[in-house]
Amino acid sequence: MPASTQPVDAPPPAAAPAPQPGPRTAARRRRVAALLLLLPACVALFLFFVLPLLNIVVGSFTDPEPGLGNYVALFTDGYTLAVLGRTLLVALVVTLAGLLLGYPYAYMMTLAGPTTRAVMVTVVLVPFWTSMMARNFAWMVLIQDGGVLQKLFGLVGLDGVTLLGTTTGVALSMTQVLLPFMVLPLFSVMQQIDHRLLLAGQSLGASRLSAFRKVYLPLSLPGVVSGASLVFVLALGFYVTPALLGSPQHALIAQVISVRTRELLDFGGAGALGVLILIVTLIALAASRRLAGAGSAVAAHAVAAGGDR
Repeated sequence: MPASTQPVDAPPPAAAPAPQPGPRTAARRRRVAALLLLLPACVALFLFFVLPLLNIVVGSFTDPEPGLGNYVALFTDGYTLAVLGRTLLVALVVTLAGLLLGYPYAYMMTLAGPTTRAVMVTVVLVPFWTSMMARNFAWMVLIQDGGVLQKLFGLVGLDGVTLLGTTTGVALSMTQVLLPFMVLPLFSVMQQIDHRLLLAGQSLGASRLSAFRKVYLPLSLPGVVSGASLVFVLALGFYVTPALLGSPQHALIAQVISVRTRELLDFGGAGALGVLILIVTLIALAASRRLAGAGSAVAAHAVAAGGDR
C-alpha cells in the first residue's frame, strides 16, 4: 500500500527590498538637515543683528527728516572728518605695530618645543582671561603723569613725555589689547608650514634671509592678511580704551557716536557715522580678501619655483 504523502507548505515569498533613495534625494536630504541645523542661528542673527542694522540705516536717512542731510553733514563737518582720519590712522598704526610684534612671536612659537610653546600660547591668551576694565586701568597707571613709563623716558633724557589723554597712549594700549588677535591667526598658518622648505632653499644656494623672504614669507601671507584685517576692523570700532585713556580733543569715531546718542540725542547723525564705519569695514574686508587670494597665488608660485629647481 503506497505511503501517504503530506503536502509540504511552500516558503513564504521574500519581501521586496525597500527602494533605496537616489543620490539626488540623499543630497537633498542632507541639505535640508543642514539648513534645519542653521535655522536657529540664522533667526538669531536676523533678529539681533540684521534688524537693528536696518533700523540704524533707515534712521540715518529719516531722522530728524528724510533725506541725505546726515551724510552731507558728515562730509561738510571738519571735526567729523578729522575724527574719521584720526581713527583710520590709529587703526593702521595699531595694525602695523601688532604685525611687527606678533610676527616674530608667532614664528618663535613654531620653533619652540612643546613646553615652551604652551607657555608662549598661555602668555598670548592671558589678555583674554583678564577684564577689559582691569587692563585699561593698569595702562592708566603705567602711562599717567609720574607713572612708570614717564620715569623710564626720563632715564633716557626724554623728560615731560605725556601719554595719558593722547592718541599715542591710546594706540600703545590698543596694540597690547589687540595683539592676541594678530598672533593667533599668524600662528595657525605658520604651524602648517614645513620648515624643511627653508633648508631646501638654503641647500640650493640661498642665504637664510633670502630663503625666508622668498619661501617662508609668501607662505605666511594668508596669516598676515587675516590677522591684520581682524585687528584693523576691531580697532576701527574700539571704544573702551579710547574713552578711558584718551581725551575729547583726541576722540575716535566710537566716542563721537557715543556722545551723539547719549548727550546730543542725534540718532540720525550717529547712525550715519555707524554706516560710514560699516562701509569702511567692508572695504577693508574686501581688500583683505583680495590680498589673501594674491598671497595664496604668490605662495603657490614660490613652492612651484622651488620644486622646479
